[in-house]
Amino acid sequence: MKKLRVFLADYKKESILAPAFKLLEALFDLFVPLVVARIIDVGIPSGNRGLLFRQFGILILLAVVGIVCSVTAQYFAAKASVGFATKLRQALFDHIQKLSYKELDRLGTNTLITRMTSDVQQVQNGLNLALRLLLRSPFIVFGSMIMAFTIDVKAALVFVVAIPVLSVVVFAIMLVSIPLYKKVQAALDQVLGATRENLTGVRVIRAFCKEDEEVRDFDAKNEALTKMNEFVGRISALMNPATYLLINLATIVLIRVGAVRVDLGAIQQGDVVALYNYMAQMIVELIKLASLIITIDKSIACAERISRIFDVVPGQSFPEKTQGEVTGSKDTAVSFRGVTFSYEGAREPSVENVSFTAARGETIGIIGGTGAGKSSMQELVNLVGVVPQKAVLFQGSIRDNLKWGNENATDAELMDAVRTAQAAEVVEGKEGKLDFAVEQNGRNLSGGQRQRLTIARALVRKPKILILDDSASALDFATDAALRRAIRGLEGSMTVFIVSQRTASIMNADRILVLDDGKIAGEGTHAQLLQSCPLYQEIFYSQFPEKRPKTQAGGEEVLA
Repeated sequence: MKKLRVFLADYKKESILAPAFKLLEALFDLFVPLVVARIIDVGIPSGNRGLLFRQFGILILLAVVGIVCSVTAQYFAAKASVGFATKLRQALFDHIQKLSYKELDRLGTNTLITRMTSDVQQVQNGLNLALRLLLRSPFIVFGSMIMAFTIDVKAALVFVVAIPVLSVVVFAIMLVSIPLYKKVQAALDQVLGATRENLTGVRVIRAFCKEDEEVRDFDAKNEALTKMNEFVGRISALMNPATYLLINLATIVLIRVGAVRVDLGAIQQGDVVALYNYMAQMIVELIKLASLIITIDKSIACAERISRIFDVVPGQSFPEKTQGEVTGSKDTAVSFRGVTFSYEGAREPSVENVSFTAARGETIGIIGGTGAGKSSMQELVNLVGVVPQKAVLFQGSIRDNLKWGNENATDAELMDAVRTAQAAEVVEGKEGKLDFAVEQNGRNLSGGQRQRLTIARALVRKPKILILDDSASALDFATDAALRRAIRGLEGSMTVFIVSQRTASIMNADRILVLDDGKIAGEGTHAQLLQSCPLYQEIFYSQFPEKRPKTQAGGEEVLA
């Protein structure tokens, strides 16, 4: 919780006023038993109606003032807790945005969603209750004991014994339950993770008839979470009966001591009623305190989990200010010199000692086997237009999605990019055209339509360097060829990198890099590589077997 205090800095006034007004409310509550005692000891025996009406008026006044203080305290507590949660959630979101793919993969989507939603909400609830009750309940408990001493010292000794015993029980249960609540939240992460996997992979699950198996797996995780909740719930449930038992025992002792004191003439009947009322107030406040401690336990556990996300240091950092305009050779767009790149946890680098130079306006094809290190290159490029392997669109209109590339782009510029990406028929065929509503993850579009729109989004930026990372896998060969022709026909000197496993997508590139185990195994044009690179030959002929050379009887190879 200490690390999260900074988000409460703008609400210092509210954080002080909320408990202050609650303490005022508690102070007025402590006067009520004295007024009742006066009614019993003085008003009723004397039959003085004026005194009785005045005392009832005081009770009503104390109630009204108490309600006003309570509502005011609630307002300030709510303002502070909601503001705190808002700033915390925003800071957490901003921090997550800075994390590299490495940290995001390690933490997991379900974990981050849980931290952003239920954990933040739990911390907000805990803070709200803490501001209102964390000081009020102890104030009432110890205030009741002090007020009891003003009535009768010997009877007040019952409070002196009861309070420490009750405190030991409450804090013992708290110490046991805090670690258990952390385990419960961890189990909740697993349930959310299983739920997310099933929802996103429902088509695959049904295709392989794995519904029953996934249901059993979810049931097992859910059952584990249920058992943990039940176990910690049983321990927490001990709080109320234990405090009730001790308080009722203390009440019995108090009434007995009070009765003896009344017989001795040391106190009056109204004083015993006042002492009982103070004990009753203690019962209510200790029950509140017990529930509050349970809630705060959960909040602390959630706050620690959130703090651990903030402790994650982004694997990549970028300077806030550049040293000026990037300069270099007039004809060179990208130059790699001995580049080596490794993913965290990988035994060997994905890209090793890669060197090449791409000229402005040149189209570079990159091909290789799965896991050869083709996609790692896009992580090393800045200020480029990138079309990633997975086509991702966001909820909103087509226009909104395209403007991610350039928020100031006009409709004419958007349509130019759409036409280049071979997506004109997609946009023109939708109701509202650019205003067509795209659902979450673009689920109301086909895979090919999503890919073409993501390519258009990158082209809207009019980048000097465009990376197409296997972004035409859902396109037919004719559309793929038309897309490449359209990109080559764009004005300017845009350098294009086409990362693909389809030789048809890169065979017309100015130059092709063949990667094998992160190293360049071949470089040249399509024709050159067919003559000199065995790996490229293997990939190409596996996709176009009809092109494989046939061997004549004399051993000479001829093309089919």
